[in-house]
Amino acid sequence: MNSEKQLTAMLIPFYLGEQTDLEGRKIQEVWAWDFEELECAHDYIQWLFPIAEKSTFNPNAPVVDETVIQAFQRDPRLQQNLQRSLSVMLRLYGLQCSLNEAGKVVVDKSEDYPIRKREWLCLLDHNYLRITRILKCLTLFGLNEEAQTFYACLRQLYREERDQIGRETFQYWTDAVEAFSAV
Repeated sequence: MNSEKQLTAMLIPFYLGEQTDLEGRKIQEVWAWDFEELECAHDYIQWLFPIAEKSTFNPNAPVVDETVIQAFQRDPRLQQNLQRSLSVMLRLYGLQCSLNEAGKVVVDKSEDYPIRKREWLCLLDHNYLRITRILKCLTLFGLNEEAQTFYACLRQLYREERDQIGRETFQYWTDAVEAFSAV
């Protein structure tokens, strides 16, 4: 059993593609997974989007500390890799990240959205917890623009699919962005 400190120390080398997670997977392998692997595996999301809270579902998940937070906020390679992780998950949800005419980051529906939404957009889906984690991680590591535009897209989806997402879930997403943006 690895200690919390050992797991935390593994994060940056994992994120730089230099070392594996506890399951022996490099980040590049996870990025290459198909939708079924991304949907069915439940122990990778804490590695792609680590936060300062202990995972309820994965006791072997790393927890970030101030050193890791500072590294992600300062290192363009780590931020670029975090953006790539975000793109992987957005694709799973049928969403995409792009730049608008003004050069601002935008998250919106991709052409695959009508098909992909059937896989995750349903009441009490585990992806809702993943999305909360993603939003927390992005803001914690300084990718506020990405977090805000992802949240804006989610807000629109909530307007369209209120019965499927639910008010409580949407409030978790709101709290995730607001709590860290205020810091």
